[in-house]
Amino acid sequence: MIYTQNNPCPNSGMSMEKKEECGLFGVFNNKDAAVITSMGLLALQHRGEESAGIAVTDGTDMNLHARLGHVSRVFDTARLNNLRGNCAIGHTRYSVTGNSNDKNVQPLLVDIARGKIAIAHNGNLTNSKDLKKRLESEGSIFQTTMDSEIVLHLIARSRAESFKDAIIEAVRQLQGAFSLLFLTRDALFAVRDAHGVRPLCLGTLGDSTILCSETSAIDLVDAKYMGQIDPGEIITVTAQGIERESIFPQVKQASCIFEMIYFARPDSLVFGESVYKFRKELGRILAEESPVDADMIVPVPDSGVCAALGYAEQSGIPFEMALTRNHYVGRSFIQPEPHLRKSFVRMKLNPIKNLINKKRIVIVDDSIVRGTTTRERVRTLRESGAKEVHMRISCPPILHGCFYGVDFPDRSELISVRMSTEEVRTYLNLDSLAFISHEGMLRAHKGCNTFCDACFSGAYPIPIEKDFNKESLSCR
Repeated sequence: MIYTQNNPCPNSGMSMEKKEECGLFGVFNNKDAAVITSMGLLALQHRGEESAGIAVTDGTDMNLHARLGHVSRVFDTARLNNLRGNCAIGHTRYSVTGNSNDKNVQPLLVDIARGKIAIAHNGNLTNSKDLKKRLESEGSIFQTTMDSEIVLHLIARSRAESFKDAIIEAVRQLQGAFSLLFLTRDALFAVRDAHGVRPLCLGTLGDSTILCSETSAIDLVDAKYMGQIDPGEIITVTAQGIERESIFPQVKQASCIFEMIYFARPDSLVFGESVYKFRKELGRILAEESPVDADMIVPVPDSGVCAALGYAEQSGIPFEMALTRNHYVGRSFIQPEPHLRKSFVRMKLNPIKNLINKKRIVIVDDSIVRGTTTRERVRTLRESGAKEVHMRISCPPILHGCFYGVDFPDRSELISVRMSTEEVRTYLNLDSLAFISHEGMLRAHKGCNTFCDACFSGAYPIPIEKDFNKESLSCR
């Protein structure tokens, strides 16, 4: 059975639906498994601000706690003390406008014939409708709208003798992007899709094994980074040790370039490279491609800081933190009425007027999506006395939706779909606007350039269900 809000597992309460970008953390063989997992989730909080959850096993039974809210609110000392066991998996979920409710929480814990199993998923399945239709025709009854439940139904219906073989049988039926953690009574499993769209890495903490989305979480719990999980690989962790096995035919790697541009923490290694160095190189290349005569380089904190440093170093123009971010205003903050929008923008980012007044400013950010917030930021800079306002963007124009787990809006809302770069410049009231070139973006990565860049190019590397509408995709 599936444990949900209306049918709770002890110390839990949840039901679920589809998700977007998320953070995963797992630990095997540690008496403080729940505490370490909560610390790992704190390091991954940027990947999901809506909800947090931890499933834990003591080798005999499994327990779960998952709620809406930041990690520090969901897990206090008393709650963590109740999550007893030496193995755990945890999940943080990215907040989606209009979708913040108690149905969007992971991990998902089920009780099937083989025993209990919990799942945590980062990514998005592209054949979920076909799989669900087939399973329902064969008698499966779904209690959630979460594509992760599809995976669990596939596992439950498998006739394989072991959990490992059932998981392999299930994931071989999936298409799309999936980094998955599974927890059973006595084992921890990790699977990454054949294209390696979403990151997943391996670490050790003494005799314990760590699995997580980014190396920043490994660093925070003082573990040792052992490398990434390879695309198409399953990791099995038991008392007998770690087993690694490739379970998919080899295909071209298509790791999400937006992980490097935006999602990951700058102190992480993702897809084998330093995120900080990559973003700084983006800024350096951007300065080469689109120079401007100005008095200062100003990042949009925190997303534009690394690229702005690279731009400043390459151009020789001074770097100034002339926009101050309020870290207590999160993504889920209520959207204001139009007449209050200016105050909302300043609540998140307030200019330092005596730095800006009568100066020629270059704002550096990672992307422009809708453009509405950017327009208000430019207005506040002009009202603060900026003589000129230029903008440089460290990714190409976003022209397409994402099928693989990034919550871009409806394609018709993407400003670069509706307007040319010159029209965007006029709309934002900028003196100049430039995006990094597609070739420059790929050149910034010092390793192989086998990325999924479909949000820029429209070249989708993984098959999509035929009833998806690419022109209006909202990535749900």
